[in-house]
Amino acid sequence: MTHADGQPVFRLHRQEGAVLVMALIFLVLLTVLAVGASGRSLLQERMAGGLRNAQLAQMAAESALRGAEWRLWTLGAQGGVDCSTLAGCYPYTPGQPHPKVKAFRESAGWVTDGAVEYKGESGGYDYTRLGSSRLGADEKAIATFVSNPRYIIEDLGLERPPGAGAQRESGVSGNASNGHLHIYRITARGVGRTADMVRVIESTFAAPGKEAYGEAEATVPPPSTSSPPSAWAPWG
Repeated sequence: MTHADGQPVFRLHRQEGAVLVMALIFLVLLTVLAVGASGRSLLQERMAGGLRNAQLAQMAAESALRGAEWRLWTLGAQGGVDCSTLAGCYPYTPGQPHPKVKAFRESAGWVTDGAVEYKGESGGYDYTRLGSSRLGADEKAIATFVSNPRYIIEDLGLERPPGAGAQRESGVSGNASNGHLHIYRITARGVGRTADMVRVIESTFAAPGKEAYGEAEATVPPPSTSSPPSAWAPWG
């Protein structure tokens, strides 16, 4: 349309804004999807970190457990195990557990009282620092434990052959015992990168007591010069 003087006339039309509204709706939907995906990624990362932390704690406890077994086997081949002089060893009394043993085996948190700190076969390897490891600084930062693992040993008494009375935790499953083997219960605790991630494991181990060498020649072979089996030694 043109004006009387020949100039065009423009009519104003009210804008509905439907495109803008739809664009905002799609923007909100994309934002929600992005936030949800980010949250799931963070959750998966935390789950992976928690799983790795649990594995570190398990490896720490297994290392201490194998170290204690190696200690018993070595002492058994070198004169017999004497629990009264062995650090972290307690005689077992049915129905009356030692308070330190009871706390170490049953407490939920990290317990060190009465337990032996395991620092490798030599006793001088610090798993919280990995000073002599070939790992790089960044690798050490994620491979160290917050605390060295610990273990305790209980002397459950002499191993008895079948039909010789009540057994304690374990007994002879084959031929009769030579009468000098003691059963030891080992409890080990380990932590990962945080003190709230605790693993507790146990095993029973048979080794000659000190009376074996006083009455008869020990029947176990001499200890090997090789290192004990380790469940956690990736750093070398």
